[in-house]
Amino acid sequence: MLHIQTIEGHLQAKDHTFTLIASRFNDFIVDRLIGGAVDFLIRHGASRENITLIRVPGAFEMPIVARKVALSGKADAIICLGAVIRGATPHFDYVCSEATKGMAHVSLETGVPIGFGLLTTDNLEQAIERAGSKAGNKGVDAAAAALETLRVLHQL
Repeated sequence: MLHIQTIEGHLQAKDHTFTLIASRFNDFIVDRLIGGAVDFLIRHGASRENITLIRVPGAFEMPIVARKVALSGKADAIICLGAVIRGATPHFDYVCSEATKGMAHVSLETGVPIGFGLLTTDNLEQAIERAGSKAGNKGVDAAAAALETLRVLHQL
């Protein structure tokens, strides 16, 4: 077998700082995502003192707050958590698209990894499934992705 150098992140959160940016809109779903992300970080060595939660009105507001946090140097990684559920108007498409592009732009601009935990679902049932039932907890997945990316970046 060919041996090559492999760089991968290890899920060790000790001595790192994390900021969770969470939407108040659909908070009954988002609160479950927050719980999953915090639980994951603590189980992987983060201390509660190194986790900050910022609440914003909705998904659209996440990128500007993420940018401010990233530029402040107060967070090694950012985890954005929210839930946008499709309605009868195209508002859903605009919010999801711009929030997603904004978060990606902030991460690329600042070099701070952002865990993408923004649920974009067609209905409430799908959101519930992704916030801790059948489809797991996407808050956990976003925290894991942010942590692993952070650890990879430290090796480059």
